[in-house]
Amino acid sequence: MAVVSLKPGANVDDAKKQINTLLDKQFPTVDSLNQRELKDRQSRGFNQLLGLIYALLSLAVIVSIFGIVNTLVLTIHERTRELGLLRAVGMSRRQVRRLVRYESVITALIGAILGAALGIFFAIVVSRPIADEGFVLKIPVGSIVVFLILAAIAGVLAAIPPARRASRLDVLEALAYE
Repeated sequence: MAVVSLKPGANVDDAKKQINTLLDKQFPTVDSLNQRELKDRQSRGFNQLLGLIYALLSLAVIVSIFGIVNTLVLTIHERTRELGLLRAVGMSRRQVRRLVRYESVITALIGAILGAALGIFFAIVVSRPIADEGFVLKIPVGSIVVFLILAAIAGVLAAIPPARRASRLDVLEALAYE
């Protein structure tokens, strides 16, 4: 990387043309960039990396939704007798579905809050050594809140199949289970 300073009053466009002509002759693979172009090129690379991180985050969310569904299905299977007793003493199918949805949302929010807290902690730890070089850590509170809301919605969506299964349990078979 080389930095070129122009004399005061020099024509920037003419200087850039001369620099490009010299570079094309001797170094055809080298580009000349002004400050704005350099910043734009660096931000493009950073934005691509950020897009990759968001893609990986999306995959992690999909895997966690399957984990929540699997956990709820297993919980309902293990609690068949308990759900049968609850239905026998007067709990409606709607209340059983609501119970399973609440468990799912709580599970999703625990994971989201724990993930957000660990992410913020690791961001602070990683940013400390480079703070001397001008790096300023900004925590995107708005994005974190949006992700927490999306986690709650994902918890509700993940609870639909297990909640249906739990609400359709036959009371007599559930009581006789085990």
